[in-house]
Amino acid sequence: MSNPIPMVEIWRGDLIESLHTGHAVVCDERGQIVQAWGDPDAIIYPRSSCKMIQALPLLESGAAKAAGLQTQHLAIACASHQGAKIHTDLVTGWLSNLGLSEDDLRCGPNEPGDKETHYGLIRAFEEPCQIHNVCSGKHCGFLTYTKHVKAGPEYVEPDHPLQMAIREVIEDLTGVQSPGYGIDGCSTPNFATSVHGLARAMAFFASATEGRSVREDAAFQLSAAMRAFPEFVAGEGRACTELMRAMDGRVAVKTGADGMFVAIIPELKLGVALKIRDGATRASECAMAAILVKLGVLDANHPATLKRMNAVQRNCRGLETGIVRPTAALT
Repeated sequence: MSNPIPMVEIWRGDLIESLHTGHAVVCDERGQIVQAWGDPDAIIYPRSSCKMIQALPLLESGAAKAAGLQTQHLAIACASHQGAKIHTDLVTGWLSNLGLSEDDLRCGPNEPGDKETHYGLIRAFEEPCQIHNVCSGKHCGFLTYTKHVKAGPEYVEPDHPLQMAIREVIEDLTGVQSPGYGIDGCSTPNFATSVHGLARAMAFFASATEGRSVREDAAFQLSAAMRAFPEFVAGEGRACTELMRAMDGRVAVKTGADGMFVAIIPELKLGVALKIRDGATRASECAMAAILVKLGVLDANHPATLKRMNAVQRNCRGLETGIVRPTAALT
């Protein structure tokens, strides 16, 4: 077992002011490690980076088809969206089509990250609701499954049929028996796995082909939905949306809280999983961008890349103060 390695450094003047360490794995379709940094066997909570895995029972059960879900619904089921109007409109319509309401969600209210929506609520003297939650699309998927299989309404409970199905699919795709779970920010169980296991699961999505099995069909559809509608996976200005657009929809990427990030690369049949040990988002975005550049699927000079990798830092007066860049180990 190895320690996390330095992955991202922040320079100010002539000194490295901060250094972020972490683990990362690039995995092929056979589940084998192509390249690794740090400890591939490090146990992590994948957090929101595993939402496409959590959405598999929605499709495998037939619930998505029965509910008439479209590609945009599949994309937002994998999303950590920012509560913009396009997100809340889609979620509101989805709930209505299910004959359900915001009260049926179990994700909790969340301040929207979208400025226009946020300021609109303030001007109207209104509080955010559960539909604004970054995970409300995922929870709509959970409600769709729950209604389809006629399970109880408390779908976030670890012993609920939905969560048991999610644990089964996570353990199957990662090849790791989960040592347990933690409760995520949106109140659902988040099953622990290894960095290698998560990369293996992403490689399954990357190599999935329609027509071979129910699970591969589901994985293919979810990955394709994310790549087709990156604006529903995150939102304007966000890393997931901008990086997927920069790669012309050829790669699906998904961030997660506390330094998690994954990538699904169908053209190479590779999966990537990354964990920044201290949980810093600036570091996970920089490190993932560097890995995607290294794999040849992201242009190092694209504005979306430069916003996160080799990103010049400026102060309130616009003066250049430093740079966020990957360490030599990643480049």
